[in-house]
Amino acid sequence: MSADTTMEHKKTSLQLTGMTCAACANRIEKGLNKMEGVQEANVNFALEKASVTFDPKVVTVAQMEERIEKLGYGTAKETADLQLIGMYCAACATKIEKVVSRMPGVDKANINFAMETARVEYNPAEVSIADIQQRVEKLGYQAVSKRETLDQEGHRKEVITKQKRKLLISAVLSLPLLWAMVTHFSFTSWIWMPELFMNPWFQLALATPVQFYIGKQFYVGAYKALRNKSANMDVLIALGTSAAYFYSLYLTIDWAMAGASAHHGPDMYYETSAVLITLVILGKLFESLAKGRTSEAIKTLMGLQAKTALVIRDGQEQSIPVEQVVVGDLVLVKPGEKVPVDGKVNEGTSAVDESMLTGESIPVSKNPGDTVIGATVNKNGRLIVEATKVGRETALARSLKWLKKRKAPKRRSSVLPM
Repeated sequence: MSADTTMEHKKTSLQLTGMTCAACANRIEKGLNKMEGVQEANVNFALEKASVTFDPKVVTVAQMEERIEKLGYGTAKETADLQLIGMYCAACATKIEKVVSRMPGVDKANINFAMETARVEYNPAEVSIADIQQRVEKLGYQAVSKRETLDQEGHRKEVITKQKRKLLISAVLSLPLLWAMVTHFSFTSWIWMPELFMNPWFQLALATPVQFYIGKQFYVGAYKALRNKSANMDVLIALGTSAAYFYSLYLTIDWAMAGASAHHGPDMYYETSAVLITLVILGKLFESLAKGRTSEAIKTLMGLQAKTALVIRDGQEQSIPVEQVVVGDLVLVKPGEKVPVDGKVNEGTSAVDESMLTGESIPVSKNPGDTVIGATVNKNGRLIVEATKVGRETALARSLKWLKKRKAPKRRSSVLPM
């Protein structure tokens, strides 16, 4: 990462595009040096890089990039997709997004909690993927480049399996504690309860594994949050359950030192911490299952896309990848084939199955002039369709984009600045 601070000035690098000769480099250099707040600017034509020393209180990197664009050139931006591991709630996603967005050289960071992914737009001359990954790791999470081999589905199943195991252990250990608590109410006093369940040492033995084995993730999450001067749900859970557990432990020790009378046991709160942790683990399991369904929905949508299209160019039929279809192309759609792109029927009549979009199982009749949507299925007639929307502009692509960007709501109480 090539950004240094000297006194009140900062040094940064910009990767340039569009230069064709040394005169272009001189023009950019002069343009930057004329900006208020820029102390020195040097442009290397061979490396296509600009090194700028500037006062961040007067001028920003974004303003320098805007100046370069006005001169007729550009700055190189790269987009990286990262798979995130270790997020437990929407506050985790908010924290990562906020920290990464503030990194020098990062223009924009978008964290999708449901998909556990991050899309980062950055300046490669100032910051690298490794820098971003290291910053995420300092926050207590892990960021893996999608270029690396990562079995996302296998990882998700492993997480769900672990949560199910933790939930089962926690529920089994918490049930006797809950049973002991329920019998204290007047309207449930008729419920039989084994005398052992009221023994403080027995309750301590049940609550301790729940508090420190099952609840370990909350202590780890709370430590990481406090280390980064923030507070999240893990901090609240760790604080609340610890208060109930350690107060009960104090009462247990005090009871033992006082003679340990079996008929006058202390009023303990072990069930409070144990049941709370169990319910939170249950909620996280439901959340993981919901995220898994979101991923399956996206995979299903992606599978609906046609891979190739039969276009008519210069009177000849050509089979090309759907990505190469351009607006205005005439696309031939035979019976039983998927419509590759959004368009307007130019020739032919048929019935088209639009259930993937509308849910209606009855095919819709299509005549010249009618619109058709990509990924729908042509049933029984030959159609020639004029492409009107391709690539990211199709209805399916927009639906897919919306689903990927959809996030869990970020409440103000999710993150508590310290």
